[in-house]
Amino acid sequence: MSLINTEIVPFKATAYHNGKFVPVSNDNFKGKWSVVVFYPADFTFVCPTELGDLADHYAEFQKMGVEIYSVSTDTHFTHKAWHDTSDTIGKITYPMIGDPSGQLARAFEVMIEEGEDAGLAYRGTFVIDPAGKIKTIEVHDNGIGRDAAELMRRVKAAQYVAAHPGEVCPAKWTEGADTLKPSFDLVGKI
Repeated sequence: MSLINTEIVPFKATAYHNGKFVPVSNDNFKGKWSVVVFYPADFTFVCPTELGDLADHYAEFQKMGVEIYSVSTDTHFTHKAWHDTSDTIGKITYPMIGDPSGQLARAFEVMIEEGEDAGLAYRGTFVIDPAGKIKTIEVHDNGIGRDAAELMRRVKAAQYVAAHPGEVCPAKWTEGADTLKPSFDLVGKI
């Protein structure tokens, strides 16, 4: 069963955010668009490139009404230590959620349960609508980094479809491009 169109499960966690430890729960995801980005661990190699890329695009996401949440199975204390010691991570101003019990990684089905990476999360990205429902899912093996610009394109498409019932966004759709209106007359015309 896919997590698409399912509501995120109730949870409570602690995040490191703008110099403070703050509570975060499923309630934070209601009423606005959210992106949850799982990554394997702090103090690693691909992770700071991705999280830094998100930090570079964060203001654009905010203008779109989107909150970003990064999550790893590290503690919020470890997030603070990484934030305080890495120039790349130091530019992050979105919440960094600690998930040491793995409750979120398991709920989003990205927890690695066996092998040498057991206890870490895969690189999972989830776009969540204001009702708390998952609209897009992208999961990578841990050696493959993600692209914040492509994530932004997918969020814009999800927002467009939500605001324009009956329209869909074709492959490579970008903001302002033509959409499709599925109908009997369109069958076989594409």
